[in-house]
Amino acid sequence: MHEALHIFTDVLRNSVLITGLVIIMMLMIEYINVSSNGKWFSSLRQSRFGQIFLGALLGVVPGCVGGFATVSLYTHGLLSFGALIAMMIVSSGDEAFIMLAMIPEESLILFGILFVLGIVAGLLVDVIAPRKKHQAYCDTDFEIHSQDVHHHHHGEKCTSECPTRTIRNLKNGEWQRYILLGGIILFITALAFGLLEHEHAEEAHEHVHGLNIFDEYWINLLFAILSLFALWFTAVSDTHFIKEHLWDHVIKRHLLKIFCWTFGALLVVEIGLSFFDIGSWTKDNIPFMILLAVLIGIIPESGPHLLFVTLFASGAVPFSVLLASSISQDGHSSLPLLAETKKDFIYAKLINCAMAALVGYGVYLLGF
Repeated sequence: MHEALHIFTDVLRNSVLITGLVIIMMLMIEYINVSSNGKWFSSLRQSRFGQIFLGALLGVVPGCVGGFATVSLYTHGLLSFGALIAMMIVSSGDEAFIMLAMIPEESLILFGILFVLGIVAGLLVDVIAPRKKHQAYCDTDFEIHSQDVHHHHHGEKCTSECPTRTIRNLKNGEWQRYILLGGIILFITALAFGLLEHEHAEEAHEHVHGLNIFDEYWINLLFAILSLFALWFTAVSDTHFIKEHLWDHVIKRHLLKIFCWTFGALLVVEIGLSFFDIGSWTKDNIPFMILLAVLIGIIPESGPHLLFVTLFASGAVPFSVLLASSISQDGHSSLPLLAETKKDFIYAKLINCAMAALVGYGVYLLGF
């Protein structure tokens, strides 16, 4: 009973963290798009390499925050499928924190290799599967309405109908605004006090002493500070933006779906892992270990990858095994993608695993 309760609370905490991070990202993207009158993301659509580079760069960020941002941009048609693949190859999920603590020099080399591989794979994918073949699942979320446009953007004088950002908008009385403000405040508080920190972060603390800027807590604290930006524009934005963009386009369409899929997937994974000892599969056979690393990487969870991090840190397996595992897995980053589009989740994972196997066995044959 105690074990079941522990699994439930751990899954619930992780689901709230993932959903909160994704929703905050979506709110910020919505605000940036409307504030720039659609120009910022329009310019992003113009550059294929720029999209892939951004995806790879977000994948480098330790943890899953960069991955969530990439998935949000992709599902809204702002990043190509190649950019999504680049992020998934580069991202190492929450294990990045532990690798930086346990094997700092090797992890930096690993992240550099993953970054290059991600860009190359992203470019190849977009050449083979052009962006126009991939659907923008939430493209309507980024429409610019007539109520969003300042008249002076077109050389006209602003009238009372122009959208204005002022703290006086708090008096407008929209219940949606107050719910959003309350939710963001609670989320910021939980991040700041470490209430949503992954259990895996505790393992990183065991391997490092003193201040570690790559600790998950500091990354979450930084995101809590960034979330203050979402708190600000939710407080000062006009009624139309709150109701039509933040509430209807983000909260109503995405929040429940992302939370339910994330909670369900994590619960299945955690129950499976609690009754199945992955470590018992370990054999003194490197080709088998590479295959095992690739297959375990399919699991959209931060945790199983720790087996290969630990084995590499202890000298039990070569770099090729760790590299294959790092390419294949992406922590929780792909869970929001599963919630939005199952087909693209499967395609992305297949490409991820194929790249992991190809590179892993190639590096092994080279003697690493």
